[in-house]
Amino acid sequence: MPIIAARRYTEGKAHPGELAVTGVPAHHEALPRGCFDWIGLCDPTPDEMERAARQFGLHPLAVEDALNPRQLPKVDIYGKQLFVVARTAMMGATEDSITYGQTAVFLGPQFIVTVRLGSARAHADLRRALEADSDHLSEGADYVLHAVLDFIVDGYLPIADRFEDVAHSIEEAAVDQFPDPATIRRIFRLRRELRRFERIIGPMEELTLRLAEADLPVIDPSARIWFRDVLDHVRRAMARMQGLKETLAATVETAGLLEQHRQGVITRQLAAWAAILAVPTAIAGIYGMNFDYLPELHWRWGYPMVWALIIVICGGLLWRFRRIGWL
Repeated sequence: MPIIAARRYTEGKAHPGELAVTGVPAHHEALPRGCFDWIGLCDPTPDEMERAARQFGLHPLAVEDALNPRQLPKVDIYGKQLFVVARTAMMGATEDSITYGQTAVFLGPQFIVTVRLGSARAHADLRRALEADSDHLSEGADYVLHAVLDFIVDGYLPIADRFEDVAHSIEEAAVDQFPDPATIRRIFRLRRELRRFERIIGPMEELTLRLAEADLPVIDPSARIWFRDVLDHVRRAMARMQGLKETLAATVETAGLLEQHRQGVITRQLAAWAAILAVPTAIAGIYGMNFDYLPELHWRWGYPMVWALIIVICGGLLWRFRRIGWL
């Protein structure tokens, strides 16, 4: 069986050796107060999950959901047991993608069973940290549930950090020039990933809110404050992701407005130069016609006067266009 760790704790201290998961029903009600088992499974097969279910008396419907990697975050009550599904997330192998996993938790009066599916973030470091803090670990299995959920939610922060860096770099570049097609495609990929994150991770807020406020079996009222802390972390992560989605949308809109302004400036400049160049073109066109009776053609000062006229008119237009900001 892919058991990452299986241990029994009494008053926050781990018993020596690993706890055997044989599939034989265990009578946890006979354990002394302050004693509980913590079993960690990773990608178990149905047969392996069934053995753990028989030993700890897990409900068949909850076992079925624990093996389904497409569950949304939720809390279910089965008698004196709680079944909690949380979704994990981490940066994917490809650029700007998020990989999702699932952690299902069975919480009983004196045991907790965690089942990880598709999650590369192992609980080994978390378990060592809890074992080093016997005061908190002695509070029982519900505190371990809080620690697991907090560990999962903390995994959202590197994603938010990464996406914020990307969004800010795109935003800064969009101020100088309109995004190229590759950048526009990247913006839409990021927005699609953020919408998916909200759809998959969003119910985590409802899950932690229920654990923090509802009267649930095997959750001590004094432990609700810990779940309120996780709820606060979830809300902050979701707020950051929603802000990023708005930032990306605003970046496209702002870049479009800036590009329209740049195009307007160029259009006005072209119109101004066209108006200025139209003067010598018109005068040259008149005197380029083959008419015999153009008095200025035989006037001594005709040529200089034409040039003077062109310079005066063009200079006046240039001064005017610069004054109104077209050039």
